[in-house]
Amino acid sequence: MPTATRVDRTFAERRALLGSIWASGVLALGAILLGVFSGSRVVVFDGAYMGIGIVLSVLSLRTATIAVSGPTARFPFGRDALTPLVVLVQGLAVTGTLLFAAGDAIVVIRQGGSFVNPIVIGVYGMITATAGFLVTSWLRRQAPDSDLVLAEISQWRAGAVLSTMMFFGAVAALILQAFGQEKTALYIDPVLVLLACLTVAIIPVRLIKAGLYELLEGAPSAEIDATVTDAVSRIARMFALPQPVIRCGKVGRKLYVEVDFLVSSTDWTIGDEDEVRRATISALEPLGLEIWAVVSLTADPGLTE
Repeated sequence: MPTATRVDRTFAERRALLGSIWASGVLALGAILLGVFSGSRVVVFDGAYMGIGIVLSVLSLRTATIAVSGPTARFPFGRDALTPLVVLVQGLAVTGTLLFAAGDAIVVIRQGGSFVNPIVIGVYGMITATAGFLVTSWLRRQAPDSDLVLAEISQWRAGAVLSTMMFFGAVAALILQAFGQEKTALYIDPVLVLLACLTVAIIPVRLIKAGLYELLEGAPSAEIDATVTDAVSRIARMFALPQPVIRCGKVGRKLYVEVDFLVSSTDWTIGDEDEVRRATISALEPLGLEIWAVVSLTADPGLTE
């Protein structure tokens, strides 16, 4: 059953994701309408980017609900793996968006560029950049330790960077036009798209890497690993046990911890092992994750390999 702490964290996670969906919806609609009427591809791209973000946010929201529901008969270990899976999907979706936008920008450049009103792009870029950084800050305060919300923050940060580049690109276009370089200014819009794609390309790469890493049950972060090692070391001293073999893996909000103590005698009982396990789980509770701990006391070195 989900603990009270985990339910609270899930509520904060859902609230953050819902807020992100509403903010994305308002900005995406405005961007697409403005982009179509002004003829700016970079604004349309920004709106499409946010539109895809809405779909991914809804998917994340649904995932947050499913993941906290706990084990079932069909999924005895729960469905926490949905969290890194959705992070992976977000990375792939953003990658596809960037590739499509970059390809379209290259076509426009080959065709001689396109005229857009730099004032429209500049004002739009300034408004959406400010909104992006504000939403990023709000999301971080709402659920700072949620993988799904962190993926959401990455998307908003990427959008804010794109909008900032749009603003400076608009300023550059105005300067070119002021010096009679109207033909050169025609390339500002597609070049901005290419620069934006290159600038935010690292974000989907990180999302894909993080999602795959957790799906393959990789070791947790250095911070979590250090906390586990410190907690288990304290338990070993408490029960006068030798330093154990520790294995950890994190999937979503679930932390798998396997601790094998190699003891010198067989005087230890099942009750002793249970007591060590309970103490280990209690020591790891401050992490705020769902702890799945396996603790064994054995005199056979082969069983710790």
